[in-house]
This record gives sequence, C-alpha cells and structure tokens, in this order.
Amino acid sequence: MPNAAAGVLEPRIAAALHDAGQAALLAAWDRLEAADRRTLGADLSAVDWDLLREMRALQAAGTTATPGLPDLTRAFTPPCLVLGQADNPIPPGRAVERGTAALAAGSVGAILVAGGQGSRLGYDGPKGLYPVGPVSKATLFQMLLGKLVAARRRHGRDVPLAIMTSSATDSATRDFLARENSCGLAPDRIFVFRQADLPALDATTGQLLRDRQGRLALAPDGHGGMLTALARSGGLDWFASQGVEHVVSFQVDNPLAMPLHPEFLGYHLLTEADFSTQVIRKREPGERVGAVVDCDGVHRVIEYSDLPPALAADRSADGRLRFHAGSIAVHAFARAFLERAAAHRDSLPLHIAFKAVPFVDERGERIVPRSPNAIKFERFIFDLMPLARRVCVVEIDAADGFAPLKNAAGAASDTEAHVHAALVDHARRLLARRGIEVAEGVAVELDTARIIDEHDISLPAGTRIESPRVVGRA
Repeated sequence: MPNAAAGVLEPRIAAALHDAGQAALLAAWDRLEAADRRTLGADLSAVDWDLLREMRALQAAGTTATPGLPDLTRAFTPPCLVLGQADNPIPPGRAVERGTAALAAGSVGAILVAGGQGSRLGYDGPKGLYPVGPVSKATLFQMLLGKLVAARRRHGRDVPLAIMTSSATDSATRDFLARENSCGLAPDRIFVFRQADLPALDATTGQLLRDRQGRLALAPDGHGGMLTALARSGGLDWFASQGVEHVVSFQVDNPLAMPLHPEFLGYHLLTEADFSTQVIRKREPGERVGAVVDCDGVHRVIEYSDLPPALAADRSADGRLRFHAGSIAVHAFARAFLERAAAHRDSLPLHIAFKAVPFVDERGERIVPRSPNAIKFERFIFDLMPLARRVCVVEIDAADGFAPLKNAAGAASDTEAHVHAALVDHARRLLARRGIEVAEGVAVELDTARIIDEHDISLPAGTRIESPRVVGRA
C-alpha cells in the first residue's frame, strides 16, 4: 500500500487530517519534496488524533488556567513533617530506621527526569551533560548518578534507576552513559525511556504547525509524560522485576537533590502514602515554585502563576506565608499507585502555554516570531496528587536539597553562579560538622559518589583546606 515512506500520504492519515480540520497541512502536502513528505508522514503517523481533538478544544477555550482549579480561598497549607524535627508526629529516628531498611532491602527505585536541553543556559546538548561541579566540572548526570553510587556503598544494594529522556536528548544521553560506564552504576540496573512529543498548535486557528517543511513543530509532553512513557516502555514492569515497591523521582537540573534521604523515605513508608513530596519553606510570595495546598480535603500543587497575588502574599499571624510549602519536584510514589494511575488515560490533564514557536508559513518560508503565536501542551506529574489516597508532605531545608540550574548568567536566580555557591556552602557546612576548616574564598566540593553526609568524610578533625579541592575523591 502506498504510504508516507514512499512519499504518498496514507489514506488513513489524510482522513484523520480532514476530520481534524487540518486543511492547511493537506494543502501543503502536494508541494513538498519526496524527502519532506517522508519525514512529515512519519511525524503525522505518530499523532494521537483523539488527543489532538482534546488539544484543539483547549486551544479554542483560549485560557492557560490550570484545569479543574479549585476555589483557593478555601485552601490552606497541609501539615508538613519537617526533616530532622524532634517533635514530628513520627520521630525522625524512627523514619530514618525505616527508610534505611527499605534501601538495604533494595525495594526503592528512582526516576531521573532528564528530557530537557541546555539551550536556556547557552549549552548545545542535554542539560544533564552541563558541567556544574564548582571544582571538578562534573556534569549534572555525574553528580546525580553519583548519589546512587553512594547509596549503594552505604546500604549494600543498587537503587534501580530509570532515566527519562526526550527526542532531543535520548541519543546523546545513551552515548554519555556508554562512554562514562554509567557513572559507576551497574548498566543492567539502568532503564532509559523516552517521553512523548506533542505538536504545537497555532494559537488562533488551532492548525498544526510545521517547524520545517517536512517536520511538525513538536515539544516534549512535560514531566508528567513520565507516567505514560514509563508504562508504555515497560518501565513499571521493569521496576517490579527489580523488586522495587516504591519509586522516587527527581529533576536533572538540581544537583543538591536528595530523593534517597532515609528520613524522607521513612515518612513516606510509615504514613503508607501513595504520593509523598518534598517542599521548601517559601519566604517571599514571588518565589517561582508551586505551592502544595489542601483544598476541601484534597492535596494538590498550585502553580505560582495560578495563585492570585493577594493570596500569594497572604500571611498567617506568625508571619508565615499562608501558602508556604514550595514544591521542588522531588517525589516518592508507591509503585502500585503509579500502575493504577497509568491504567487511566485521563489521570493527568493537559496544561497549555502560549509560546513563540518558529514555523513554516503557507509560502514555505520559516518564520521566527518575536511574540507568542502558538500553544504548547504538557502534563505535570504532581497532578497525580489529588488521586492519591494518602499524601505525605515533608519540608526540607533548601540549603541542603534545592539548587536548581535554570537560567543563563545574569539572571536574578538559579544560574550557574548560584548553583556553585550553593554546592560550596553545602560542602563547607558538612566539613565544619567534622571540625574541618576551609579558608575564606576557597571553593570546595563533595564527591557525590562517596559522600552522602558528614559521616562519610574521612579527613581528620582540625584539617584546614587552603586550595580548591573535591573532598572524597581519590
């Protein structure tokens, strides 16, 4: 049968385009070269037409508001367990013991969300390959995978790791893992899977956009794409085959992330939560992190852009922000909960964002707009929270576990300079607890593959570090 591989549009795709009201693409097809027809046909073959109808309905509605947003005047910050706080309802020591036992039993797995590129940082490649170590210049991948190596050293068991890539980062990520011997992890304990792409739509007409003559304008489907991609790729079954009962997830842009902290895992397990999440204490209403709230007995994350300014600035009598539990995208899930959620197509709603998306116009010319002209779609994994039977919220100190790399040099926050300072300050604090002094202005870094906390530091008390050093590296 003639098909796109031969430069002929398959009848089923032509019918789907017609039914979806995509006349512009149908009209353009005959003007394309054979090679462009083949690549565009391949893109069209991957389109989920039922999903496209849902996307067009959202486009027609013309709003970026989060689907199903509740009346936030009734919302409040739920009770949080605070890492290391003695008066928690569950004693920290008991939580540490339970989390440590789970790691030693090998029942905890991890998902690293690594689909993003480094373009916002001026880096051509996956963000995970960005060199961020303040002394070592270690990449984000090396620093984060090193944490799993250190967990194996301490607890005697591998932490099976799934890495979510995107179409833009998959090949380079796999090449990096092969070249770097999986950063010290066992290759058979790593499962690489790719999130899906979703097409961008013209914000006015709802038409599919082409990035080039023979390619649709596509973008990854957000960190929420993790759920469907993991299930479709066999990742959930793979975790089960590894003996994993609970899974933590974390983002590639946060080298201070501590998803395997035994106390955090212990709270997740002892509360029998489907979904646990780490938060930091928001000090100012303008901080660009979502807020974990309880509204009518349902936990959810409210994006900072969805929180009205007056509510964002509201404070309680003790001076704390009313919505002070800032989400940092470090979560823990019961594997059974993920399996239940993956069985339902509508578990995670689509979110839309107006963006400036380059496109090919009807004359075949590529236009690079200066203002938003299109809608991109994505899903957020935290939207699983309302589906959970029990949610556990754990507050951590941002200085210990949150230093995201998001912006190029010169931005007000989350730049490489900010991350370097956070990593050096963190190392200095741990060294000080061991009685080790670092000279003023000297950069120090911890080898994440060997040092989890101060107990792993072997330098004798009284040592003074006077030149840049990676502590723990042989």
